[in-house]
Amino acid sequence: MIDSMKCLVIAAGRGSRLVEEGDSKPLTPLLGLPIIERVMVSAERAGCGEFYVVTGYQGEKVRGFVDRMAVERGFKITHIINDEWEKGNGLSVLKAKGYLSEPFFLIMGDHLFDTSILTGLKDVDIRDDGIVLAVDMNRWNRLVDVEDATKVRVEGGKVVDIGKDIKDYNGFDTGIFLCTPSIFTAIERSIKEKGDTSLTGGVKVLSTEGRVSAFNIKDSFWIDIDDKTALKKAEAVLLEGLRKPSDGPVSRYINRPLSIRITRLLVGTQITPNHVSLFSFILCLISAFFFSLPGYYGLLTGAILSQFASIIDGCDGEIARLKFVESDFGGWFDAVLDRYADAFLLFGLTWHVFSYGQSFAGLFVGFMAIIGSFMNSYTADKYDSIMKERFEKGMEIRIGRDVRILMISIGAILNLPFLTLLLIAVLMNVETIRRVIVCYTDE
Repeated sequence: MIDSMKCLVIAAGRGSRLVEEGDSKPLTPLLGLPIIERVMVSAERAGCGEFYVVTGYQGEKVRGFVDRMAVERGFKITHIINDEWEKGNGLSVLKAKGYLSEPFFLIMGDHLFDTSILTGLKDVDIRDDGIVLAVDMNRWNRLVDVEDATKVRVEGGKVVDIGKDIKDYNGFDTGIFLCTPSIFTAIERSIKEKGDTSLTGGVKVLSTEGRVSAFNIKDSFWIDIDDKTALKKAEAVLLEGLRKPSDGPVSRYINRPLSIRITRLLVGTQITPNHVSLFSFILCLISAFFFSLPGYYGLLTGAILSQFASIIDGCDGEIARLKFVESDFGGWFDAVLDRYADAFLLFGLTWHVFSYGQSFAGLFVGFMAIIGSFMNSYTADKYDSIMKERFEKGMEIRIGRDVRILMISIGAILNLPFLTLLLIAVLMNVETIRRVIVCYTDE
């Protein structure tokens, strides 16, 4: 397995079918990031340490963006210019001939993909005179435009035919390759012998000689963003991917569907995940203030604000994942603010109960609710790591912050603050004890 790979990115085309979304296809925005940035960050996370980017149409504009991105993300970039970008994309690949003399990844600047495809390709043994093509063997993939897709015929692990118009096919060309310099010679032969300047032409030359291996991507995600329909499909898949197996029932069925819609609006702005974390915390402080006031309307206002804060609290992580800006600090900062927010919310209810009826009992139950809340959060990481497989299979229900805040909101709406504190105190502490037992028995 190769630790770090060079990566050739083809971003020279115009993309006329996406002209409504922007005058440069690689720079077309998708949920807050240009398509080419999404492609290159995915490649970097799969182990690509150096990029060779071929540009053509709107080349100066694309190169300017890539340079700025490289500075922000610490990428090593080499620009290659293709003045013949209006011809076949094989010429764009051929322009890199003098730059790459060892195995490298070849990807398209408008094909999104899961990093698992590249990490899997890195483990494939490649012939010195051959290439490996990542093939989607799912002929019913709803993300593929069958009419426009390049089809392949795979037999015995080898690509034996490739082209948009072949009738006998059993897979699709994903536009993701592990190449050796043999691809350059093949494209030159394709141009000389057949006048075919496409990358497919070069691949076909190698396939006739048994030098193109097929790597089955199985169920991994990929999509060629060639038009507005594909752009919307890609957006839908990325948003759906924000759902997490460890989401509790409230997050899964109430909070997440709403937070994803809010995130979709925020991701194209300059608002950062930390801004969202702070805003959610401030909403909780305001909610706690209303909880502490006498009368029902304070409880009602606090209930609405606290549940809205719980929904917003999911947006910070969603924005971070969509824009590839996750950080250890961001996760820790959000967790710290959540603990403070929980304490203020429960203290607001406790103050309401203490001041307007239940004195000692209210204080004690409120204290136990706060302790139970803290311990529930404190034990979450180890418990989630142990139960991860069960979460993914839907065999376990996670009782966490989403459940707790919904309980607070419903209890306040029903004007039952003391019973709400009592229920949280019992449920959170019992859940913590259960987690300790689960973790102990797993050792």
